Amino acid sequence: MAEHEQDLQDIVARLRDLGDERDEVSVHDIRDTMGQRSYGPFLAVPALIELSPIGGIPGLPTVIALIIAIISAQLAFGRKHLWLPGFLDNRKIGGDKLKKGMEWIDKPAGWLDRLLRPRLQKIAGGAGLRVVAVLCILLCCTVPPLELLPFASSIPMGAIALMGLGLMARDGLVILIAAILSTGSFWFIFEVINGKA
Repeated sequence: MAEHEQDLQDIVARLRDLGDERDEVSVHDIRDTMGQRSYGPFLAVPALIELSPIGGIPGLPTVIALIIAIISAQLAFGRKHLWLPGFLDNRKIGGDKLKKGMEWIDKPAGWLDRLLRPRLQKIAGGAGLRVVAVLCILLCCTVPPLELLPFASSIPMGAIALMGLGLMARDGLVILIAAILSTGSFWFIFEVINGKA
């Protein structure tokens, strides 16, 4: 999938409407609503959902991390058509929860759309895509243990969201910032593991 500049607020509005229209929404429904034009939204939007109040549902951060890891692996290998296994693609969330999550994301989405712009575009394409994919997979691996601590999984998910947004807008500067934040996530999980040892 080629990366194209996209509007986050438009995607959020479509997902909010989807949640408003249905009692339950599957991951497949969300994928169809977002479209299949690029990987950026498929990294950014699930990570942003985890950062919203929906992310407080027990087990959901790990499920989101698994979805992002599978998507990232396909990005790393240059797969053109996104695929998810049925047990994830058919997983459902309440429409009202999706709607509330999107309403929570809507305001920062508008701010982010104004902030993002094409910069350092080589980082957002070619080999840069594979580096982003590997970083996202590594960050996803930190989520299950961090889920034991309240809101701790928001640290790696924040970095993933920024990388996805950077891909959406071809903003290499944002991707670089996210990569730096990633090192903080790895340091945090290391400290958590050592603290519990």
